Amino acid sequence: MDFRLKVFKKVAERLSFTKASRDLFITQPAITKHINELEKHFGRSLFNRHGKKISLTTEGELLLSYAKRILELYDKLEDDFLTLNNKFPEKITIGASTTISQYILPSLLSRFKSVYPKTTITLLNDNSENIESLIINKQIDIGLTEGNTLNPLLHYETFIKDEIVLVTKSTNTKVKKDEITLQELTQIPLIYREEGSGTRDIIDNSLKEVELSSQALSIEMILGSSESIKTYLLNSNAFAFLSIHSITEELKNNKFKVIDIRNLDIKRTFQFANLHGEYSSITKKVKQFFISSFYNM
Repeated sequence: MDFRLKVFKKVAERLSFTKASRDLFITQPAITKHINELEKHFGRSLFNRHGKKISLTTEGELLLSYAKRILELYDKLEDDFLTLNNKFPEKITIGASTTISQYILPSLLSRFKSVYPKTTITLLNDNSENIESLIINKQIDIGLTEGNTLNPLLHYETFIKDEIVLVTKSTNTKVKKDEITLQELTQIPLIYREEGSGTRDIIDNSLKEVELSSQALSIEMILGSSESIKTYLLNSNAFAFLSIHSITEELKNNKFKVIDIRNLDIKRTFQFANLHGEYSSITKKVKQFFISSFYNM
């Protein structure tokens, strides 16, 4: 009922089913279904239909006033539970794609634990595709994915920006310049990520935009994690696409070097993901904590 009230409130404020569906990231038929169910529940019409335009009925005006108060009480209830003795829930399960879980979250979770020491965090690490399955099956509380995935069952919110760069070990002399062409990219040995990897998806999509297929690349090996790729690179003359966040220490210690590719920039967003219609102030506060902590590091 609380989500139906959220839908009703949004439609009543926007006086548009279409605009409400965009704001809530759910389909217009779903909006219509929720409103019809509310009207059936109360046995009253909540909106006057004037062609493509709508307006609130007297009953709709009454429900809107109550809906605002009810939803405010829901938010206050969650906030009171959350802030009681400055506690988060005793257990939170987070699912994150590989790059995020290995290179972004550990330091943020350390800060989180110092503020909320009684909360136990379980972090599940998998590729973006499998993390999305965990979200859909409600096996995790918070999901973070990488790439430009657009599963229609999920709502996405920006976490941080990322750039994927071509790297190799600093002593590799196979390429002696700092920039190569797309044609030269096809001639060097590459280590690639596995199917389902958010990193692989964004690389493949970026290559397609410059009319280059991944099949044209000289893929030497496929490995399932950034760490395995980095170790391989340090012991070979191969190259790989890696998140800039995953190689900060290696760049600082001059173990890796970045090779620019003319006319190719690979950028993506690390994002929070959740089922449409499932929003809680607890998960919202965890997300805000992660964002503020990242930018204040």
